[in-house]
Formats: sequence, C-alpha cells, structure tokens
Amino acid sequence: MLKPEYTPAVDAPSAPARSYRVITYGCQMNAHDSERIAGLLDQAGYVALPAHEHTEIGPADVVVFNTCAVRENADNRLYGNLGRMATFKKEHPGMQIAVGGCMAQKDRDLIVSKAPWVDVVFGTNNVGSLPILLERARIEQASQVEITEALQTFPSNLPTHRELDYAAWVSISVGCNNTCTYCIVPALRGKETDRRPGDILAEIQMLVDQGVQEITLLGQNVNTYGVEFGDRGAFAKLLRACGDITGLERVRFTSPHPAAFTDDVIEAMAETPNVMHQLHMPLQSGSDHVLRAMRRSYRSERFHGILERVRAAMPDAAISTDIIVGFPGETDEDFEQTLQAVRRSRFTNAYTFQYSIRPGTPAGEMANQVPHDVVQERYERLVAVQDEISWEENKLLLGANVEVMFTTGDGRKDQATDRISGRARDNRLVHVRVPSDPADRPRPGDIGEVTITHAAPHHLVADSPIRNLRRTRGGDAWQAHQDQPDVTSRAVGLGIPALAPRSR
Repeated sequence: MLKPEYTPAVDAPSAPARSYRVITYGCQMNAHDSERIAGLLDQAGYVALPAHEHTEIGPADVVVFNTCAVRENADNRLYGNLGRMATFKKEHPGMQIAVGGCMAQKDRDLIVSKAPWVDVVFGTNNVGSLPILLERARIEQASQVEITEALQTFPSNLPTHRELDYAAWVSISVGCNNTCTYCIVPALRGKETDRRPGDILAEIQMLVDQGVQEITLLGQNVNTYGVEFGDRGAFAKLLRACGDITGLERVRFTSPHPAAFTDDVIEAMAETPNVMHQLHMPLQSGSDHVLRAMRRSYRSERFHGILERVRAAMPDAAISTDIIVGFPGETDEDFEQTLQAVRRSRFTNAYTFQYSIRPGTPAGEMANQVPHDVVQERYERLVAVQDEISWEENKLLLGANVEVMFTTGDGRKDQATDRISGRARDNRLVHVRVPSDPADRPRPGDIGEVTITHAAPHHLVADSPIRNLRRTRGGDAWQAHQDQPDVTSRAVGLGIPALAPRSR
C-alpha cells in the first residue's frame, strides 16, 4: 500500500484561520482530486468558504484551480480566470493562488510566465505537497513550481473533504496505458498504476461506516484494473466483492474501454444486486476509419457486440457514451456512420464533443483538420439525433415505478418548481413533487419509489406521491451535518460542468 506523502509538518495558520476555495474543471478524476486537495487544506488548518451555486470565484485567502487539459478551451478558461484573480489579489494582500491538475502538469513554468501572480503550480502526481508549497511561497515571497513525473500516492490515500454525505468516488487506478492520438492524459498522469483490492475494499467499508451508500469506482480505464499485478479478472472480482459490503446500496464505475471490456464484467454487473445496470461505454466514432486514426483498439462491430451482450444480460440497462465530432480526416461518410451507430445503439444520453487541437498529441499535428464550421454543423446534427433518441428512451418509462435516491445539486430549478431531485438506479435524473407534509419529505440520501408522469430528453418527472420512503444512513449523515454543521468538512466548489451531457 502506498503511503501518503503529506504529513502535517506545517504549523496550522494562526487565528483567524485562512479561508480557501477549490475550483475544479474536467472529469470525475479531477473532482476526486479536488476533494483530496480540500482535505489536505482542512488538515493544515484552513477553512473552506461556502461554494456559490454557480461556482463564482471570490476572494478567499487561498484559491486553488484544479485544471483540465482535455476539455475544450481549457487554456482560455484558465488564463481568463487567472486574469480576474490578479485584480482580486491586488485588493486582498496575502491572498494566494495555486494551479494544479492536468494543465499544470502540461504547462509547468508557462503558467507562472503568463500569470506571475500565481503562487503555486503543482502537478497531478504531487497533490499532497500543496500545503507545504503554499507555506514556502508565503515565506519566500516567490512562486513555487513542483511537478513530479511519477505517482507518489493514490488520491484516495490522502485526507478527504467530500462534497456529499451519501455518495463518494473511490479511485481504483491512476494513469492509462493506451495511446489514443487525441488524448494527452497518458502523458500527464502516466502509465496505469493499480491499487490493491484490499485497500480499495477497506476504503469503501470506511465510507459506508460514515453513511456513504453509493460509490463510483474511478479509473482512466477501470476495466483494465489488475493489469499491473497480472489478474485480468480483477475488475469483475472487485465488483462482486462490493456486493458483499452491507449497507452499500449502489455501485457504479467509469469509464471502461471497449477494447478491454469482457464478459466476466457483464456477468458481475448482472449478478451483483448493488451494481447498477448503468454503463458508460465511450464510442468516440462510429467509423472504423476514424477509430484507426484515433488509435482506438476496437472497431464498431465489437462495440455493438458489447452493447448487445449487456442488454441480453440486463434488458433494463441504461447506456451512455462519449462521441468526438470532427476528428482530423473525418469525412461526411465517416460522420454518417457515427449517426448510424448512435441510432443503432439507442444511448440514454451522450457526452458529445467538438474536436479541438490539443498540443502535444499526434492528432494535433495531423494535416487534415476539419474546418470549424463543418464540425459545428455535424455537432448540431448529432445533438439533435441523440436528443430525440434520449427523449424516446425516457418516454418508455412513462407510468413505470422507479426507485429514486434523493440528492443535492441535481435540480437547479427545484425551488421554483416545488420539486426535489434524485437519481434512479440507472442514474437517470428524476424530479419529484415535494410532499405537502414536511414529515413526509425525503432528505438527500433517502430512498423512495415514484411513478414517472412526464419524460423529457434529459430528465424524468414524477408528480405522483412518494411511496415506501426509506430513511437511510446516508440521509442520517446529511441530517447530522445540517444539525451540527462542520465548516471544515463541506462546501467545496467542485464546479465540473462537463460532467453533464454536452448535448443538453
């Protein structure tokens, strides 16, 4: 088991405690890292500021940007926000700004060159150094840049500051062994490194003991888990082991790779009651020509074969995907094949992206880049097709009874519509009418049954009464924080808009 690199050797800041805010861009792995960043700052004596609903960036004593180098316009967003922070910093002497994550790993000294008011730049592999680097920057009055190429400790081995009481991410691996031509992640996070199964299960048990009832297993390619210690069946075994943890209601995972997705995982999903019948399976393109250019080691027929076997084992499975539009060399025929694949696959939703050049990737150097206006037109057509399919798939649930685990933050319009939101077992978003009697109202984390009365492309509505409402330990944990709020363990600004389907 890898040991955390961080020990609280830095004296806690003197009273009053310095405040912090973490702003996160990108994927679930980044959000998981941000919980650890916040946990480290908590342990070092800092205090989290409440996160604004729309991730407004305000003048905390320390503002940490956890960046992404994969999402579109990542550079522009980062440097635009850093420009705003320069003004805040002039108005608030002693304020510190830190930049971490994939963009920091990639750009290193460039960030300090473009934004010399940044105090700390730290990489994806040395998150645990942040408190020491902040203190060093404060004492030396000079920017600190620390980028480590090799993983020093798994994020899950660091202190945590979780956003939710009833749900948590658990990292099972870090890094990636694939060489997709559009992706810079392997260069930034390194080769795949796997945690031992016992360490993962011990963390899950600890989380369940704290009231967590839903976990999502994270990895760049979760289904290649075990490659480092030579067990090709390790991921399926891990899913089945999760089924033996009492109190763990729901298990999800993201994201698998079609080339390594095996039938033993399908069997584990179908046979383990708390593993949800929800699968995120990245397609990227429906054209074999484009898949070869992307260096994706599968072809469209293999992809569709996986979906067919999943649905044969779990007819109720909800399947989502990732699709890139406008990859270099993509022709009209290639794009039509993607549309055909989308119609055949019947995805519940799709995370759709317009290709844009990522410096340092082979695709970024390809000569046959697709003009932006062509990419935009294809993107809009794809979104329209997928929206129609999503709506049709959701309408199939009209009148159906579904189990909902109530959540926080999923329903932006809940107050205006007098509803509370939650997630069905297949992860579809459900907006539920709030019961008139306060005693009958569910808390985040509680679980109940509802009948679907309305369907839209990206959500379901249940204006029927909640039945069989079950007060859960996750709901108890949420209630405990409302009754005795702990300012050092909540309110991290994990503003990760890309987690929602881009086709919305």
